[in-house]
Amino acid sequence: MSTALRDLTPRGRLSFDAPLGPRAWFRTGGNAEALFVPKDAQDLAETLAALPPHTPVTVLGACSNVIIRDGGLDGLVVRLAGGFAEIVIEPDGLIAGAAALDMMVAEQAAGAGLAGVEFLAGIPGSIGGAVVMNAGAYGSDINAVLDWAEVLLPDGSITKLDNPALAFTYRHAVLPQGAIVLRARLRAQPGDKAQIRAHIAGIKEAREASQPIKSRTGGSTFRNPDGHKAWQLIDEAGCRGLIQGGAQVSEKHCNFLLNLGEATSADLETLGDLVRQRVLDHSGIALHWEIKRLGRKAGEVLHDHAQQKDTPSVDELRREETP
Repeated sequence: MSTALRDLTPRGRLSFDAPLGPRAWFRTGGNAEALFVPKDAQDLAETLAALPPHTPVTVLGACSNVIIRDGGLDGLVVRLAGGFAEIVIEPDGLIAGAAALDMMVAEQAAGAGLAGVEFLAGIPGSIGGAVVMNAGAYGSDINAVLDWAEVLLPDGSITKLDNPALAFTYRHAVLPQGAIVLRARLRAQPGDKAQIRAHIAGIKEAREASQPIKSRTGGSTFRNPDGHKAWQLIDEAGCRGLIQGGAQVSEKHCNFLLNLGEATSADLETLGDLVRQRVLDHSGIALHWEIKRLGRKAGEVLHDHAQQKDTPSVDELRREETP
């Protein structure tokens, strides 16, 4: 354990050797060297400023699209909660904190008679992660509705980035290195509450019918290659139902991995890489991970923070193109 981490005195909650597996949708993974739940944006900025150089910082949202490796995460793991989940309704949109769940944003917009963000009801996760990866489903995405995102920069300053500045592309946004999304404004239009709620109900029904949402899973595993659907490539390569240890390719939707109950993160990652190789061998098409794999594998030693280069946050890891 880094002495510098032990010396931190934030106003929020700080715990050490904190289990992360129970927080992850897969229910797998090791511990955080230090887990920090900031009280507010100022607390987050001050605590990050107190870290020595090269201390890894990882920001976790709902943990719905990550595999936390079995060796855990070094450095400071930040989990946004509390006031970071606030949703403020406006006449032509809403402002949602980074920790606000996508589903809650859709539901509150519906309750206010605001249309245009119903698609969020079909995305597991929170708004911060949705901005970072330009999350989308059911005919829309964050790029289509975002006015601005407010981010905390490594120097402790807070700035707003408008839609063009984020340069959205498929499952990708461009943020300054080390930036942490704090909140975002989403456009919406006044509409009929009954129709909006019916739209959300239809999305939920379609999702439940086509995805293994009641299983221990992490959402879509691979990005759709241009002109192709990842699930179809996986199915055609004979991977439907494929098992590795305690992990399985979903038989209901081939682009989902499942923890059957006793899986390790290594099982899930190994299975994903096996699927990628079989798809490449069968079709010549390389699948790219949409789920992010974070941390150390089992048996890898804890790094000396003072000797390592800056470690990217989960925001940066979500942007990397993994071959």
